[in-house]
Amino acid sequence: MDRGAKLRELIERDELLMAIGGWDALTARMAQQAGAEAVYMSGSCVSSSVHGGPDVGLTTMTEMVRRARQMAGVLDVPLIADGDTGYGNEMNVHRTVREYERAGVNAIQLEDQTFPKRCGHFDGKSIVDPADFAAKVEAATDARESEDFQIIARTDALATDGLDEAIRRANLYKEAGADVLFVEAPTEREQMERVCREAPGPLLANLAAKGKTPPIPAEELADIGYDLAIYPSDSFKAALKTIQNTYETLIDERSQENILDGMVEWGERDEITEMGDVEALEDKYAAAKERYADAYDEL
Repeated sequence: MDRGAKLRELIERDELLMAIGGWDALTARMAQQAGAEAVYMSGSCVSSSVHGGPDVGLTTMTEMVRRARQMAGVLDVPLIADGDTGYGNEMNVHRTVREYERAGVNAIQLEDQTFPKRCGHFDGKSIVDPADFAAKVEAATDARESEDFQIIARTDALATDGLDEAIRRANLYKEAGADVLFVEAPTEREQMERVCREAPGPLLANLAAKGKTPPIPAEELADIGYDLAIYPSDSFKAALKTIQNTYETLIDERSQENILDGMVEWGERDEITEMGDVEALEDKYAAAKERYADAYDEL
């Protein structure tokens, strides 16, 4: 079964699918090694890793596609990727979907914010007319080459216009062809329960670490009515804290002594980066050189 068909199967089952966030090939590989059934490419984390600043619409489509291709290249499990606003109008969305799918992505998340967008858990967001975004959703469904490639339609209307408008928009986006609906940044469990009652599934919850949405366990999310949840920034925020502490300690103490215990060993790093597979290939091709050298001498 290919990854796109696998993703559809995982979303349609009774158990909640947890898509674990990453932002490059190494974190994608580590998520898979840890047992993730799907990986989510976080636009916010990619954005900050590309230009060192906040997620405020500064990352381009080509930068995102490049990163998605790198992540997809090391994965056997499905990859869901943030596509922001689609980087323009309906024709831009059409191209964005094609580029993402051909990069190895299995589902793209698109949102109804104006451009430049902001992280869904930031203040100061604004949204486009619902009909404009519905047309983008239709363009996205037209662009995909496989029916297993899924379109996730996100609305940020809850923060700007309230829950009624967010649910109304979600229903419209489903009519436009979205496979999965995503009402961003509910602040209370009661809001999430209402979304699940009044919006058609499948439904996605965003468990952005320390964001606006309460940290509800996966089993409870499934009971509420969600089909999948993304955990976009847990590892990124943990990495930031570790890196910050490492640099500050090294500079302040002028010694590595008190940070060594927080590092992986050389052998652990080689296991994570699958050095053994590289060495096996090196041995194979070294033996091939000897074979061909012998064969050449006999010609």
